[in-house]
Amino acid sequence: MLYNFAIHLYQGAIRVAALFNEKALLLRNGQRNSFIILQDKIKPDAHYIWFHASSLGEFEQGRPLIEELKQRSPDVKVVLTFFSPSGYEVRKNYTGADVVLYLPMDTLANARRFISIVKPEKAIFIKYEFWANYLKELHRCQIPIYLVSGIFRPEQLFFKWYGGWYRRLLSMFTHFFVQDVVSQKLLDMQGIKEVTVAGDTRFDRVADIAAQAKELPLVAAFANNRRVLVAGSSWPLDEDILLDYFNTHDDLYLIVAPHVTSESHIEEICAKLKRPYARYTQTDIEGVSQTDCLIVDCIGLLSSIYRYGQIAYIGGGFGVGIHNVLEAAVYGVPVVFGTNYGRFREACGLIEAGGSFSIDGITAYSALMDRFCRDEHYLSDCGQKAAEYVHANRGATALIMAKLV
Repeated sequence: MLYNFAIHLYQGAIRVAALFNEKALLLRNGQRNSFIILQDKIKPDAHYIWFHASSLGEFEQGRPLIEELKQRSPDVKVVLTFFSPSGYEVRKNYTGADVVLYLPMDTLANARRFISIVKPEKAIFIKYEFWANYLKELHRCQIPIYLVSGIFRPEQLFFKWYGGWYRRLLSMFTHFFVQDVVSQKLLDMQGIKEVTVAGDTRFDRVADIAAQAKELPLVAAFANNRRVLVAGSSWPLDEDILLDYFNTHDDLYLIVAPHVTSESHIEEICAKLKRPYARYTQTDIEGVSQTDCLIVDCIGLLSSIYRYGQIAYIGGGFGVGIHNVLEAAVYGVPVVFGTNYGRFREACGLIEAGGSFSIDGITAYSALMDRFCRDEHYLSDCGQKAAEYVHANRGATALIMAKLV
């Protein structure tokens, strides 16, 4: 009763927030349209597997499984749901799924209606999602439930003395595919034995991305035999550090692809630069070769841009948490980020492997960049360690699929 009351309060809060917040408005309107989409696109005689991802990062972990499943069983249909607008709005046209929509709010009525329409043969939740009413309804209907790329930590509610109600949700899963042994042991302590340490499917995903990376002539013309740092998904606090160093070091060139590409943010970056720059959407090959900084003022290119750098900086480490470090590391470049990385297993692993570095401010960043710029062997060695770490951790997709299908 308390959970359902909290869900209804949350739903009301989204309605209020939608009056002045764009993401809340997208979520509210998207959820309102979910059952319309289902009624229009679900075919009663088809066989569906349901994948749910909270946001874009979780989708990238589920994507290798979706695409491998479709390759093995072309007749199987995939329903893909998102909770966050940052996932749905970017991937709403993803062709790997047959139906893509927002997950309706986790009320009992919505859960029953959703499952009665889709009738999924399996439900696959990615990493963190534990919606109680959906889990209970799936369990009641005897539909197998899987968690993939899961991570569990002792501080989570499941493992607190007062977390018994949440622990019962775990018992509804058919099987857990977790990223590490710590997660397996935590589940084992709760009597949950259907657990496989499979690793993280993102390693497979970034390897596939690298193999299919786009050729970007404009970026190639900019990088042309220069020492280039690619700053991906940067935020203002990241940019203050990056640009402070860049403005006074002529031997380093910069590609910055900010997390937010609004005109106001792009203008803020331009105002901080003291060396020649160009915007990706407003230059050409001749013009870009005359600049020292390339500002990527559009989306969808970053995973291919990393291949043109010798060093990568990943944003978010001075805020809510770092973005995808593996997209850069797969190309064999050392990866640098801020201090908020502890929750990201792959970042910790890269540091242990010697392929990435955490900096706490401009002093540490400057010292690291100085060493990279004067010691080519060190730079190359760190990059090689990053690539080796990524490739050594591939294989989760095949392991999961062997048990899932």
